[in-house]
Amino acid sequence: MTVSTSTTKTKAPFREKMATNPVVLKELRGRMRGNRAFIILTGYIGLMSAFAMMLYFVYTTSTNGIYSTADQYAGKVLFAGVVGIELFLVCFIAPAFTASAISGERERQTYELLRTTLLSARSFVMGKLTSALSFILLLIFAGLPLQSLAFLLGGVATEEVLISFAMLITTAFAFGSWGLFFSALMKRTLGASVMTYAFALFAVLGLPLIMIVFLPFYSLVSYGSSSATSSPILQAILIYTFGVLVCLNPLATGLFTEMYLIDKHTTFFVTQNLSNGSTIPLVSPWLPYVIICLFSSLILTLITIQLVKRKETT
Repeated sequence: MTVSTSTTKTKAPFREKMATNPVVLKELRGRMRGNRAFIILTGYIGLMSAFAMMLYFVYTTSTNGIYSTADQYAGKVLFAGVVGIELFLVCFIAPAFTASAISGERERQTYELLRTTLLSARSFVMGKLTSALSFILLLIFAGLPLQSLAFLLGGVATEEVLISFAMLITTAFAFGSWGLFFSALMKRTLGASVMTYAFALFAVLGLPLIMIVFLPFYSLVSYGSSSATSSPILQAILIYTFGVLVCLNPLATGLFTEMYLIDKHTTFFVTQNLSNGSTIPLVSPWLPYVIICLFSSLILTLITIQLVKRKETT
């Protein structure tokens, strides 16, 4: 008579896995030691503080220093400026921590040693990404005191704060995932950095140039009254095309989301009138932007894991 015993292996939660991941522990300890982390944090806070002070000075100068309880745009201007500079900095700081994560191991000739351990490709990639994004999250939360100054001036709603944090965190995930992807794809850190920052420059600065070229057609279709813009189908196509371009750029997404909050007083859905009197539904740009960032981060992470696995078998 044989007694079969079945052992059930319980999977540890993701947080526990990352807390015990040797790559995460090694990267965080190495990053927080020395003066580099302190210098980056100080420079990040100092740059945002200088920008916030300059923005507030320009605003108060343009209004001749007059501030009343009815004028709550000072808080919105300060909050939008701080979040905007945070988004800009995160787009270029996040790739800096991931572009050399895997290619740097090859150049230091430590990648082959990692291949001989029991560490899986998934744990290796997730450890690199988690350690880099942990420091980015530290920078984002370090900017909280500057954002809180806007509440003293008034005019900032709770949903604006939540939306800004959702955009900042997902932007860090997306741009960090792109850096890690190019780091696994390229053999050298220089090549990975060039490709990563070429993508970042196109996403942050290139897309706005395309939108500037497209903006006259969008304005003509949205507000024009000529016969060329009388087709509602053409209007809908151009409006949705411009909306897609907006949702692919973090700064444009933040700008148009704030415009919807001020003009339409809505956080999620709005409607746009067409020339024939009908309306089409639109989504506030922050929502598709967050979805696009999360989806692209997931796809790029899976591709990076497969690239590491393929290099292990070769």
